[in-house]
Amino acid sequence: MNMMEKDKKIRVGIIGASPANFWATNVHLPALSMLPQYEITAVCTTKMETAKETARLFNVPYAFNDAEEMVNHPDVDLVVITVTTFRHAELVRLAIAAGKDVMCEWPLGISLEESKELAQEAENAGVRGVIGLQRRFDPGVQYFRDLIAAGYIGRLRSVKFRMEVDYYGGYYTSRSKQLADKKKNHTLVNVVGGHFLDPILSAVGEIRSLSGVVAQQFDHAEVIETKEIIPVSVPDQVLISGTLTNDAVFSAHIEGGKRNGSTSQTIVTGTKGDLLLSADYTISGAQGDSNSLMPIEIPKSYLKVPQGDLQKEVYQTVLLYKALAEDLTKGTQVVPTFKDACRMNFMLDSVIKASITGQRQVLES
Repeated sequence: MNMMEKDKKIRVGIIGASPANFWATNVHLPALSMLPQYEITAVCTTKMETAKETARLFNVPYAFNDAEEMVNHPDVDLVVITVTTFRHAELVRLAIAAGKDVMCEWPLGISLEESKELAQEAENAGVRGVIGLQRRFDPGVQYFRDLIAAGYIGRLRSVKFRMEVDYYGGYYTSRSKQLADKKKNHTLVNVVGGHFLDPILSAVGEIRSLSGVVAQQFDHAEVIETKEIIPVSVPDQVLISGTLTNDAVFSAHIEGGKRNGSTSQTIVTGTKGDLLLSADYTISGAQGDSNSLMPIEIPKSYLKVPQGDLQKEVYQTVLLYKALAEDLTKGTQVVPTFKDACRMNFMLDSVIKASITGQRQVLES
């Protein structure tokens, strides 16, 4: 497992850093630019003109249109992959072959089998494989987790998660319409489910067994800009009911195509009280009986980096990279790894299998 010298900057090369790629240029690049532990040394896109444009905008010394050339450059220590899912495997393997640590956006592979292969290859090569599940680093999630662990609610009895989004329904934009095709493997189950269940499960514990319903209620959708009608082959409803390894009851409902009032929240109930984690990761709680939930202030010690005017996605990614820098210099393992990605992948596959077979699934320990 690669370790960096304590005072040496971690030199980063980003694949997929087109000016049009929201996650690369609006999230990863600004986040990395804020942290003195990192130096962005290279960007790569499929076209040299877009790579040069991003390099100019962010004052990056090297621009590439060949990913293999970039990952093998001696001034790149960490490879960050921000392209579409079906290209993750080939690019992760390039980084592994070059002996470089690699951070890949979620989901890791297009299947559990592919994700397991990548995790094993990274381990065999002695490189660190990191998955981009940044929401667990939000101060609200961290304090929510610690309140539960410290016994604020007593023994955890139940966890209820609900989330609605206005996409994955009857309308798509010209840029997002490819997501209506299940072959792209960018669905409500694996992408939305993975990103938003991860912070909750990191706080309350893993699922032991589950039943599930995965439903598709939209067969066609309209492209907003062009009024084109496109076929839809991805689900828009996910229901999970199960038990956690700590014996608490767990339920989740993720709904796409919500017309109004989209939000998310997590409610945990224990033997001594209740906590609510809101969509913006603020916390409310109450102890005792028949009391109203009241806001709980997050201690300043959890605000390891000032958020300022940063959007949530950028702020959470800053915190992920801060934790990764500590992992790389100290040899610790705080950030989620490729093995964590496989664990999440297996759980989501189990939800689909439970829905298809109608049988309860017992997850691996």
